[in-house]
Order: sequence, then C-alpha cells, then structure tokens
Amino acid sequence: MLDIVRTKQKSVLIKLAFAIIILSFVIGYAMLTSPKGNGQGENGPAIVVNGTEIGMEEFSQAYGNLYRFYQNIYQERFTPALEKQLNLEQQALNQLIDRALLLQQADQLGLSVSRQEIVDAIAAVPAFQVNGVFNKQQYLQVLSYQRMTADQFEAMQEQDLLIDKARQQLRGDVSVTDADIEEEFRRQNEKVSLKFLRFAPALFEDQVSIDRQKLETFFREKIEEFRLPEKISVRYILLDPAAFREGIELKQEDIERYYRRHMDQFDIPEQVRASHILIRVPRDADDKVREQKRKLAEKVLEEARAGKDFARLATKYSDDKASVPKGGDLGYFKRGTMVAAFEKVAFSLHPGELSEIVETPFGYHVIKATGYIEAGVKPLSDVLDQVKKGLRDELARQLAFEKAMDAYNINRKSGDIAKAAESLGVEVQKTEAFTREQAVPGLGLLPDLAGTLFGLKKGQLARPVNLKQGVALFALDSREESRLPELDEVRKQVENAFRKAESVTLARQAAEKALKKALEKKSLDGVAGNKLIKVESTGDFARSFGDFIPRLGQNADLAETAFTLTKENPVADRVFEFGDLVVVAGLDKKTPADLAQLTDEKKQSLRQTLEARKKDEALQQKLDELRKAAVIDLSPVLVQRFNLKGIVK
Repeated sequence: MLDIVRTKQKSVLIKLAFAIIILSFVIGYAMLTSPKGNGQGENGPAIVVNGTEIGMEEFSQAYGNLYRFYQNIYQERFTPALEKQLNLEQQALNQLIDRALLLQQADQLGLSVSRQEIVDAIAAVPAFQVNGVFNKQQYLQVLSYQRMTADQFEAMQEQDLLIDKARQQLRGDVSVTDADIEEEFRRQNEKVSLKFLRFAPALFEDQVSIDRQKLETFFREKIEEFRLPEKISVRYILLDPAAFREGIELKQEDIERYYRRHMDQFDIPEQVRASHILIRVPRDADDKVREQKRKLAEKVLEEARAGKDFARLATKYSDDKASVPKGGDLGYFKRGTMVAAFEKVAFSLHPGELSEIVETPFGYHVIKATGYIEAGVKPLSDVLDQVKKGLRDELARQLAFEKAMDAYNINRKSGDIAKAAESLGVEVQKTEAFTREQAVPGLGLLPDLAGTLFGLKKGQLARPVNLKQGVALFALDSREESRLPELDEVRKQVENAFRKAESVTLARQAAEKALKKALEKKSLDGVAGNKLIKVESTGDFARSFGDFIPRLGQNADLAETAFTLTKENPVADRVFEFGDLVVVAGLDKKTPADLAQLTDEKKQSLRQTLEARKKDEALQQKLDELRKAAVIDLSPVLVQRFNLKGIVK
C-alpha cells in the first residue's frame, strides 16, 4: 500500500474517488451498514417509511457524513451560521426518506439490476481506473482507504442503480418547444436594475422613549425570550498527555503506519510561479475604453514576444502596484488562489511561456510562467522528525486516556472524583457556573460535550474525554435550574429589545408612508422624509441571481417582483424586509434579452437544460405524491435530539 500512495498523483486520485462517490455513499452506506433495532429507544428505528425501518445510527451517520462533506467543501467558510442555513438535519432526513420511497417504488415496478450492470458502473468510475482502464488493485486500494469492503460498496452500487432506474421511470417523457426555449432565453438574459430606499431601524432609535408601563407590558408579553438558562458548575481532573511521553518506544512499523494515516499533512500542492502585467479596466468602463485598454495589452504582449525584458515591461505598463516593484512577479501560488480565468491559463503554461491576453474582472493580463512544482507527497525520510513527534504525542494521549479510563472504572459507582484524582496524582479543579452556550471556564467552548455535562447527576462521573488541553474526567458540582426572571434582573436586555422592536415599527411605518407617496408620484425621488435616506441603485442583475438582490441581500419576493415592474407602474406595491431593514423599491431600468444572441448551439444547450428541469419537476411531483401517500413515523428520540418537529417535507 505504501508504494501505491507515496506519490501525490495517487494520493489525489484516492481523494478524487471519494469526491465522486461520496454524495451517494453518504446515505447508501449508512442504510446498508447500520444495525436495525426494535422499539423506539436508542437502538430502535428512527424513521419508519411504509414499514421500512431506518435506524437511529443510520440517521446519525448520514447527518455526520453530510456535515463532514460540507465541511470539506467550505472549509474555513463552514461557520455555524452556514451550517444552520444548510439545515443538515432536514437534508439527512429527507434523503433517507426519498431513498426508501424510491427503493420501494423500484420494487413495485419490478425493476432489477444485473451483475453486469453493477460491474460496468464500477468500472466506469474514473477513480478506479489506471490509464483509462479499470484496475482491480486500484479499486480495492480506494475502498481500503475508507475502510470499506468490496461487498459493501457493490451492495450500495446496486441500490444506487435501482434508485436511478426508479427515478428514470418517474421522470417520464417531456417535450420542449421552440417557444419554451425562447422564453427561457429571455428569462435568463433579461436584466433589471432597481432604485430603492432603505429604512434602517437604527435611524429611528433616537425617537424611541422608554415608557415604564409599556416596558413592563413588553416584558410580560416577551418574558419567555428572557428566560434565564440552566447553569451548572463542574469539578474536573485533567491529565496532560505530555507527562506520558517519556519512555515511549517507537517501532518502525508504527512510524510507517502513522505516516500513511496522516499523509495529507505531508502534501506538496501543485504550484506555479508566474509574473504578469495588468492593464486595469474600470468596472464601469464603456466599450470604447475597454477597446483602448485591450489594444494596450496587445501592444505589451507584442513587445514581450519580441524579446523585451518582461520585468521592465511590467514596471513600465502594469497597473498592479503590488507586483510592479518585483517586475510583475507573483511568486509561487496554489490552485484556488487566483481568479479562475487567470489561474486556468497560468497552470496551462510551461516555464518561460507567455499567455495570450487573459481577461478577468480586474482587466487584461499578460502572463509569463517562470516556475512549476509538481504535486506530490514529502517522503518519510524528509518528515521523519515530524512523524515521530506526532506519533509520540498520539501514543502519549492514548496512555493518558487509558489511565483516566482506569480511574473512571474504579470510581464510577461511588462517583468520587476526589479519589479518582488521588489515584492519578492530580488536583481536582472547579469551574464557575456556565450555560450550555457559554465556554466552560478554564477549558473553552465545548459544544459537543454540553449534552454530557448538563446530563450529569450528583455523584455521577462522566466517561473520560479528549480535550485540546488533555484528557478530562468530569463530575457535577452544582446546578441552577432555568427560570423566568424578574424585570430588574434583565432590565438592560429588555430595554435594548424594546428599543429595537419600537425602532423596527417606526422604520416600517416610515417606509409605508414613503411607499404611499411613491405610488402616487410613480417615483422614489423626494418621498423618504429623512435626509439620511437616499435613493440608491442595485445595478443590473438577472434572474440567474436567484433570490439575491445586489446591495440588499436575499429576498425571493422582491427578486420576483423586480421583473414585473414597468415604466407605467415602476414602483413595487409593497415594502420588503431584509432582516430588520425595510425597503421601498422601484424600477430603475430594464434591459431585454437580445434574441440575436440565441445561436443554434445555445438553443440546443437550453433544450437540454429545460428537458432536465421538466424531468426533475416531474420526479419531484411524483416524490411529493409518494410522500403524501406514505406512512412516515419519526421516533420521539430523533425528534428531540435533532429538533426535527415539523421538519418532514
């Protein structure tokens, strides 16, 4: 195995394999490998779809796989806000239900998958091929990389093929006319620009006065929002893994195994070194200015091809102030660093080669490649010290965990954390009170541990857990139950909430008043009633923007309304909300689609898009019908743990 994965090319191939198959595997593997239980407890069915049981472990695994999948996609952009927006609980639930319904439908339709179809489908996966041909060793290596057996993967593949066949049956046949294509072209290419007035509640906060009686009424009506959360304090002991590092002997086979398991830490990413000359083009430049800038870029390219020193040309012509002092040199960079058009060309060049003119949102570029580093993996000999340190740290943490587990097992019946600490030679520490959402004093935010800590009872020890600081054992010290507060306990929060609520009301009232005037005048000019509120413009946007409105944000209603406005009726007949912001909107300009740009090639592409969309709509309609007719039960445990009440769609 070491020979196979030592090179970056094959390391990337293995990762690519699972980028390709992960979406189907996320749900399919969970349904194949998780045990089915009876009853409604931890091991019972989480979901029952027309009698087909889906276990709690299946749901948890599907959810966890989706979480890791999106985490790998978005990486540092995978914030709690994005996680909430993606609604992974609902995704996992809906996919599991749809998969069960489609498998049931395949059975009712008498669909089947032959052994040869499974073989052909697996052989067609590029990640299982070497030089374009299926390679059994590569196939088994890829599966081994994720601890799967061939039987598990092939069973999943059989299910996927059955589901694909069921989908095709449910999609049926659809027709797309030339009129459909023209309408879709218009829909995609028509652009609109809006004028708008934004009424921000902050502009009205100084008009809000705190009336004692109104505040008390507001507090009584909203008191549940100010509920004081449950708090606990805990006692804990912490084992530092560093104390167990001495005396650990490292075996060669363990060193090699650690290296293989952590090979991604030793990646050498593909990199290119390039210099460039930028002829910047303002974003609002007209066609004449753009043509002038392009001619200048062509002149620069001609001089570079004639052999003139590229660094001097960059100093003379380039508008990139950051790279000009270095003769246009950008240094080495990885994929994903530069804008797509620039990166594509830069990575296609050999060192010493010049590009054609490259257009990006910044302007026109002339690129010269000056170096290249092929992707790979650092050999073990180059990272031996790093591997040894990592392995020693890992083994030390394992020893610390084993010691903590011994102490837990000996003292769990008595729940005596002091005796556990004495046996380990450490001190018991105590935290201040904290809520589920707060950091554990001295240890930081531990969201994955909150359920365990808040579930502790007096005289009970929690199982050892690995923390950043070491291995910890916890016991409950004290608990303050959640309760409704008196006004004086939360007066500041109540006053802030009251002021915000009142300012939102005032902002909406001002927007409604402005809208009434705007509808009468058929214009937004001079209707705001506040010198700080100016008429602004979104700039052009198309339906392809979805629900997004430039300079405002997401609002499906306004995104749809924008394309219904006309010169005769230029003002939207209602106000729109963007969070707390209230907006009055009207037509700035509308740019119709140019049907002369509808070439035969685009017609064919649109036909395929529309056919796929209509088939997907037919499939979704059938799935909705199947859902409505299905008997779907969710276990109370699932509903409580993942807050899924009312989530089935």
